[in-house]
Amino acid sequence: MTKIIDLSKTIQYRKEDPWFMRIKIKHVPHAKSIRLIRYFLRLPKKLIPARFQGWADDKIIKMGVHSSTHIDAPWHYGPVVEGKKAKTIDEVPLDWLYGDGVVIDMSHKEDFDAITVEDLKKALAQTNTSLKAGNIVLIRTDRDQLKGKDVPELGTGMSKEATLWLIKQGIKVMGIDQWGWDLPLKHLVKEAKKTANKELFWEGHLVGLDHEYLHMEQLTNLKALPTTGFKVAVFPLKIKGASAAPARVVAIMDEA
Repeated sequence: MTKIIDLSKTIQYRKEDPWFMRIKIKHVPHAKSIRLIRYFLRLPKKLIPARFQGWADDKIIKMGVHSSTHIDAPWHYGPVVEGKKAKTIDEVPLDWLYGDGVVIDMSHKEDFDAITVEDLKKALAQTNTSLKAGNIVLIRTDRDQLKGKDVPELGTGMSKEATLWLIKQGIKVMGIDQWGWDLPLKHLVKEAKKTANKELFWEGHLVGLDHEYLHMEQLTNLKALPTTGFKVAVFPLKIKGASAAPARVVAIMDEA
């Protein structure tokens, strides 16, 4: 028997989202559509089936490609990677987006404490797990459980070195269950100003200028997964020329 676990947020309006990432959806109920249907189809009322109540319809009025659960394409990090044009989301090979999953538990990390290479190695050793090329690595922080308007400003995050280390293990696709791959942006800005260190900002993302990789953000429900023994499917919307796309990310495993 196959079990499928949803790792994606519901696409909906959330007041706690930053204003520029809030989603707006217009729902058109069945009854409201009947007059439009008759007008456009020129269908006389007498020919409408008695049981027909109209069809429901919905419009996404506003939604950025980085809103809700999504996967970033190499194009998001910069226009060139490894000396060639970076791939947009519609150019990413589908076989990169399905593979054996590995969860690395970083839920013990404090807010604003970056995840290091040693953190990753220690967690993998504790679970006797080895990474293989093509694995899809999921970083569990449990920050998807947080509620409230300050959620985007909290969390741990992947360091440059940790991101690069995963890539060197043959990992093309990775993801995290918090707002961003890096430490929270407002924290990075504050630290950069305080230390005058221009290398702090977006350090995990910027690995993608030199090495082709993709990462998911705003995953959810990673605590429901074992460390290994499942597949991950990450199929984003095929948006021409886009830097990212919303994705319905799921884990697939066999149950005894």
